[in-house]
Amino acid sequence: MRITLSCAALALALGSAPAFAQSGEITIWSWNIAASSLKATVAGFNKLHPDIKVTVQDLGNQPTYDKSIAGCAAGGVGLPDIVTIENGEAENYWSQFPDCFVDLHTLGYTAEDQKKFPDFKRTELEVGDKAYAMPWDSGPVAAFYRRDFYEKAGVDPASIKTWDDFIAAGKKIQTANPGVSMTNADFNGDTEFFRMISNEQGCAYFAEDGQSITVSQPKCVDAMTKIKEMKDAGIISSADWSTKITNNTAGVVATQIYGGWYEGTIRTESAGENGKWGVYLMPSLTSDGPRAANLGGSSLAITSASKNKEAAYEYMKYTLGTNEGQITMLKDFGLVPSLVSALSDPYVGEGLPYWGGQAVWKDILGTLPKVVPSRGTQFQSDAEIIVRAVQTKYLGGGYPDAKAALDDAAKQIAAATGLPVK
Repeated sequence: MRITLSCAALALALGSAPAFAQSGEITIWSWNIAASSLKATVAGFNKLHPDIKVTVQDLGNQPTYDKSIAGCAAGGVGLPDIVTIENGEAENYWSQFPDCFVDLHTLGYTAEDQKKFPDFKRTELEVGDKAYAMPWDSGPVAAFYRRDFYEKAGVDPASIKTWDDFIAAGKKIQTANPGVSMTNADFNGDTEFFRMISNEQGCAYFAEDGQSITVSQPKCVDAMTKIKEMKDAGIISSADWSTKITNNTAGVVATQIYGGWYEGTIRTESAGENGKWGVYLMPSLTSDGPRAANLGGSSLAITSASKNKEAAYEYMKYTLGTNEGQITMLKDFGLVPSLVSALSDPYVGEGLPYWGGQAVWKDILGTLPKVVPSRGTQFQSDAEIIVRAVQTKYLGGGYPDAKAALDDAAKQIAAATGLPVK
């Protein structure tokens, strides 16, 4: 009997992960198109693992964050197996609840696996020698534009290399197309343009090590200065998220500058504009400057409360760690892969009918290796609130210049976080 038990125990020890990974149920919390994308990968996953039932619950963005934070605070009570976590909020979780999520290394996530993703996507997901989440989608920034509006104004998007070029083109496009704005921005509700241009120039709210405040450094000042120049030139009209979508469909905006995931938003929300849109690289501050940045993107993390961690990891390996999983989400919903090998998938090089036959993913994903890592830290939400208010005041003439505005922002962030200004 003792020999029988010992052999059984040995077999269990040697084969536990594969055995458990072949069956069971897992539940995932996510939101909107992200949730729909995860659902789209289940069929392919079940071809490999037919006995693992995957349930994706679409809770909405803010409820996912609120419920998962509350669950972590309650010691894991009520949490699913996998939680979708935005990169910018990731360190809020790890800093407050370091035991709420599994170190993926304990499930087989190797250093070689980590290298399959760009550094900028992993910066906020790993602490020391622990990896709390696997990168999912990214947001390489691109300019999505209406071909017909540009053509009517005689503007070749290939000629737009700098933000000054963008301003000049915007004036021409608005003159040639009455009632059309060059672009939209939600200056009161977001810092999207500031974060995009700052990241492009290698500046962020915090230093890469997360130990100091860098929002008032020269490149960030340059970014904020240029935003005011664009606003003062009259080429930006105010619009929140839903208004931008309405404007796209109504044909009253010529360009939207966003993370690559916006491709799916335009294609699905403005389906009637088939063939009218195109894509070009974001402009830079100088003609030979960098033209790559990231805005947005998420990851998947396995909760310590999960009863089926091995199955959850198998699902993540397929969905995020294979070209098949990533390209399925790209095709169906425009979720941009972080997986570097997906850049060589044949679909990426295909001309897409909606985009006038342009191989938009080749252009958008080609910028991924050039994106500079930007650390959010656990103070990202605090800093965002402060910078948003400072930006509104600056654009309204409340500071003599961008340097004074960002010096004030840095001072306020230091008071809120206790970190020094670098």
